[in-house]
Amino acid sequence: MSDYNIHVWRQAAPDEPGYVERHRVTDISDDMSFLEMLDALNEALQTEGKEPVAFDHDCREGICGACSLVINGQAHGPETTTTCQLHMRSMQGSDIYIEPWRASAFPVIKDCVVDRSSFDRIIQAGGFVSVNTGNAPDANANAIPQIDAETAFDAAACIGCGACVAACKNASAMLFVSAKVSHLANLPQGQTERKQRVTSMIEVMDDEGFGSCTNYGECEAACPKVISTDNIGVLNREFLRSKIGSTI
Repeated sequence: MSDYNIHVWRQAAPDEPGYVERHRVTDISDDMSFLEMLDALNEALQTEGKEPVAFDHDCREGICGACSLVINGQAHGPETTTTCQLHMRSMQGSDIYIEPWRASAFPVIKDCVVDRSSFDRIIQAGGFVSVNTGNAPDANANAIPQIDAETAFDAAACIGCGACVAACKNASAMLFVSAKVSHLANLPQGQTERKQRVTSMIEVMDDEGFGSCTNYGECEAACPKVISTDNIGVLNREFLRSKIGSTI
């Protein structure tokens, strides 16, 4: 069992000034998840009649990506995993600093909860395919080379948590967008909107205020699903293809 000094970001509303608040949590088991530690903190705050710390969470199984926190300066903490799958045994030292994602495109709603609807708008711009209604096609009707299927599957593993944006010094969303573009570009179902998709998604990404990519690679290092920066190369190639009509 361990005790920790928790330094957590508090912000009552988007237009309110934020500040760091210090709390002490005691008797924390090494086997507890990071969110269970925050649950213990909030139970103690409520017992004292204080406002609990607001933070995002949903599945707590590393699937949804909602548990977005910067922990001791690292997106999702010291392990390459989601915050909900981070255990207290991974924490070094007795002081823990907790912040929300830091990006103008992810405005703070309250405390450590941010608005990531900008990702939704990027998906709405091109993250879909045209499908004719009627009976479902036979599973083997569209043959897909194994390498294309594996590449698409790897890109589709992105859960849209935003860790790539939080880890990037420019708050770039290139890894997220490239994963969505690469996923559909490698499948026959994604060919109908292929040229327009990449242009529309990049336009919305820029309009939302995300920064540009400078190839530092922090996005891949922070990604809990280890999405490869190779997808950014695919994104750039798809963008050029959409502009010049080439088969590059």
